[in-house]
Amino acid sequence: MAMANNKTQCSTCNKEKITYPCKGCSKEFCLMDLTEHKQILSDELNLITNEYNEFKQRINEQKQNPQNDLLIKQIDEWEANSIDIIQQKAQQCRKIAMGCLPTFLTDIEKKFNDLSEQIKQIHHENDFNEINLIYLRNQLLKITQELNNPSKISIQHDSQSFINEISIISSRESKFNKWKQNAIIVAGGNGQEQQLNQLFFPYGIFVDKKKNIFIADYGNKRIVEWKYNAKEGQIIAGGNRKDQLYRPIEYNNEGVVVTGGNGKGNQLNQLNDPTSIFVDEDQSVYVSDHDNNRVMKWRKDAKEGTIVAGGNGQGRNLNQLHYPEGLFVDDLGQIYVADCWNHRVMHWCEGKEEGEIVVGGNGEGNQLNHPSGLYFDDERNLYVADRDNHRIQKFEIVL
Repeated sequence: MAMANNKTQCSTCNKEKITYPCKGCSKEFCLMDLTEHKQILSDELNLITNEYNEFKQRINEQKQNPQNDLLIKQIDEWEANSIDIIQQKAQQCRKIAMGCLPTFLTDIEKKFNDLSEQIKQIHHENDFNEINLIYLRNQLLKITQELNNPSKISIQHDSQSFINEISIISSRESKFNKWKQNAIIVAGGNGQEQQLNQLFFPYGIFVDKKKNIFIADYGNKRIVEWKYNAKEGQIIAGGNRKDQLYRPIEYNNEGVVVTGGNGKGNQLNQLNDPTSIFVDEDQSVYVSDHDNNRVMKWRKDAKEGTIVAGGNGQGRNLNQLHYPEGLFVDDLGQIYVADCWNHRVMHWCEGKEEGEIVVGGNGEGNQLNHPSGLYFDDERNLYVADRDNHRIQKFEIVL
């Protein structure tokens, strides 16, 4: 009886042999070539593993030293080039000024010498009255002012920058409905009284790294600390006497004007009943301009602000706000605002015409009722002072 022929052609050596299939490439290999094929695959796996480890090392290095990132290096290069341009321009202007100053000072000195001769002559003749003295004093004042504020030599500011401005544009879009719409009550929610498990019109809030919540309990005239997962809060300021704290929100008794200060109004250098501020790492100040229904951004030392949210009248459209209050700005410059009378929290990117609703927006009711303050913990969960519901709500982030 003849032996059955179970041999097929090996895809590597092309000989008729007993072969074994490889499910990965769907080819047949003899035993010797199959072993070699497996070794090739093993070598490729090792190569991928090495590339993976190198990439992981790069990520760790960039996390530890973000200044070595290519983007940061491009910014550093722009900074160095801009400084060079500024220094060149300054040196050019100094050279021109140094050339003009001798002539200017010679003119001043000539006027001074003429005045000096007149004074000497008056002393010599000893013949003068009040008219002469007024004249001399006015002339001296005139040349003094000319020396201090030369009208013939001055710095002219060009409104067009000679440095190419740069900005960072992130293509990463924020996700709509990034936070769960059903919140967890983490403080209050037991009516509007003064018991330790109650709040009465909570306004500003702060959440520390341990997720303890500090609350300006406006109606009870006290500051309350609510420990993580606690059933009631602890009074840490006010609450004992009517004169100890009166409507605490945010207060400082002295300082310098950094925004507004030009009277009540709706111009870019004015504010109308500002209710909340946020200061970013560049010392730009964001202001909830309550009665102007907008959020303003004042850069450090700026004479006026820019509108970064709202500013299109009072309303509930996505380009409008209705009495904004609490503010938070994240590390990407994205703005979150408690849109109090629209009963919602809005997210706004600077330069965008419209914002988007983060939570709320369903009218006055059980979800949000006049939210007045907000904050994010380290995990990016959103906390909202739900003022007229007398509670603090936590909206968990959707990962």
